[in-house]
Amino acid sequence: MNDVRAPRVPPADVTQLVHVARQPIFDAQGMVVGYELLFRGRLDEVEASQRDISATSQVIVTAFTEFGLPEVVRDKLCFINMTREFLVGELTLPIGPEQVVLEVLESITIDDEVLAGVNALHEAGYRIALDDFVWGLGHDKLFSIASFVKLDMLDGDLSRLEETIAVCRQYPQIQLVAERLETEAHVAMAERYGCELRQGYALSRPHVLTTSTLSASKLRRLELLALLHAADTDMKKVSELISTDPALAMRVLRASNSAAAGLPQRLSSVPQAVVLLGIAKIRQWAALMIASEVTGANEEQLTEALVRARFCHRLAQEFKVPPETAFLLGLLTGVADLMGMPRADMATQMPLAEDVAAALRGDGSPLQRVLQTVEAYENGTIPEVTSVNLGSAYLEMLRWSTRVVTGTDD
Repeated sequence: MNDVRAPRVPPADVTQLVHVARQPIFDAQGMVVGYELLFRGRLDEVEASQRDISATSQVIVTAFTEFGLPEVVRDKLCFINMTREFLVGELTLPIGPEQVVLEVLESITIDDEVLAGVNALHEAGYRIALDDFVWGLGHDKLFSIASFVKLDMLDGDLSRLEETIAVCRQYPQIQLVAERLETEAHVAMAERYGCELRQGYALSRPHVLTTSTLSASKLRRLELLALLHAADTDMKKVSELISTDPALAMRVLRASNSAAAGLPQRLSSVPQAVVLLGIAKIRQWAALMIASEVTGANEEQLTEALVRARFCHRLAQEFKVPPETAFLLGLLTGVADLMGMPRADMATQMPLAEDVAAALRGDGSPLQRVLQTVEAYENGTIPEVTSVNLGSAYLEMLRWSTRVVTGTDD
């Protein structure tokens, strides 16, 4: 039997809207080759209100774990502004270099530490762009490894434009990006100087993407971060901790999407996602999520999702399905209900095993019957289950979940 229940309206302090703006970058023929991702604190924000570590972190978290890169940029390049902390390695980038271009802002002082850090990122496969290039700031020291040099056609020093272009042409790997093209005259200038790429309001304004996301548990994330940096990391405990924070579990599952691409085995549990990502990536994502300050939920309102997940885990043996898989299904449906999201949509957002995806779509399998039994009990019906006292089990799950969300669980 398919689940046709309408999703309930999510409580305002359980979910929050997150935004990221993208502005296309075109080639000389007018084809989109990439997008610059920009921080936006509100849907109606025209310019970025922040340009600091938090803004960069939130752009990365939002683009990669809330939307997913395929939705934001498809198969195009993704240009992201970097702060000094990311360039020198104080904050680790948890994203691979395949589609990513790291923009070195003109406001960053190019000292020995930055030079070493950017060179290391280049050697790791990241493409480097020099943003709003001007002479005298030392950014020309990076010409030998830069893939892109961006030239400000609106407020830049155009008196040295020809000199800049001539020097850049000595480095065959550099493509020139004429940016801040706001008039047809600016576009004509980019054409006249043979700039390979173009960006600006005259071509396309930034478009803000918005989605609803579950507010994250700061308490659980801090606890996880401490655990991840212990001398002997207990991966089982890491998996348990992630599993008991619905928001964090969702982000870990989404972050594992690219890592799972092309693998014959799809995900059927949170521990699988943890193993797939590995301790280093989990540590990086946890640190970045703290930096992005995506917090603020009333954690008690997450109890219901955890009760359902734990209850599904408890009943799994009755229906001869793996307990961890049942837990994941219960967790995903709980999160979907909190967010007001159709459950079937969950199956398209992360690399789930087919039995989990099918159960989310309502396939009538033993796995889905576990969920139906739990939901029947939630709705006041007492299903026939031979091996479990549902009343006692539910109270046990409720006590456990309450301890988890208040941070008092053993």
